[in-house]
Amino acid sequence: MSIFIEGSEAHLVGDWTLSGTVGNISSLSRSLQQLNATQDKQLLINCRRIGKVDTSGLQLLRVWMECARIRGITPRLTHVTEGMKLVMQHTDFYLS
Repeated sequence: MSIFIEGSEAHLVGDWTLSGTVGNISSLSRSLQQLNATQDKQLLINCRRIGKVDTSGLQLLRVWMECARIRGITPRLTHVTEGMKLVMQHTDFYLS
């Protein structure tokens, strides 16, 4: 699991399951620091390169998105994978 930011787009990569996220919290923290430096107030979150996802990964993503909102940035998911859509159907995750 990783996240990297290019301009006004964040790219989610890899395993966004409990096992994939456990050792990678620092990656999310660093990406939030990058958001502080950006001038853009909107952030597209590209989910195309997510390999696996579960409810734990979505919960972590939701917290990360809320942290971005606190910083005055509006996050929006794009290219949501079929795997993500299936997990989202079984949770109360929202796309906005």
